[in-house]
Amino acid sequence: MDYRNILFDLDGTLTDPREGITRSVQYALAKLDIHEPDLAKLEHFIGPPLLQCFMQTYSLSEERAWDAVNHYRDRFKVTGLYENRVFDGIDALLARLVEQGRTLYIATSKPTVFAREIARHFGFDRHFKHIYGSELDGTRTNKVELIAHLLDEEGLAPADTLMIGDRKHDLIGASRNGLHGAGVGYGFGSREELLAEGPAHYFASLDELSRALG
Repeated sequence: MDYRNILFDLDGTLTDPREGITRSVQYALAKLDIHEPDLAKLEHFIGPPLLQCFMQTYSLSEERAWDAVNHYRDRFKVTGLYENRVFDGIDALLARLVEQGRTLYIATSKPTVFAREIARHFGFDRHFKHIYGSELDGTRTNKVELIAHLLDEEGLAPADTLMIGDRKHDLIGASRNGLHGAGVGYGFGSREELLAEGPAHYFASLDELSRALG
């Protein structure tokens, strides 16, 4: 685990955004006259790009799905951003990695403007050199494109870089850019989902991840 650069996914890897995301999805759906009272049924929205998730789950046209995304953001940017919590032990892990001389980045499909505010509000932005997310128009929501952009902007060597995430999109983005990927089982992707992508590393708990990196 001697990687000089470490990329972290945000949702489900650094923080548990369950309440903010599912309630904002529920709000957006209600605006489209789709009513889902069970928030647990909306947890699959955590991680993947929102637009595609709305389209695939509810068979929405792209135009209708953008309406849903915009309704989602109306609530999320005011309330949902803060209905979130940092996983216990994350701050200590990040601080230790920086002390070891590693350079940390966030690589998330979430719009950069939201990712930066979450990191600032919860006080872990200081550990990261840069935070990379998508644009509000949907550019770089795909993790393959996002990680490629990050590597190019920062001039990072894939062999020296590790991507850590809780969903298959993180591992696919890593492998297609020549990076090793580490799947974490404490987030929202199942063990089966993550291992199916053949990650270089799998850690069932944050404690396992912390021990491996420490």
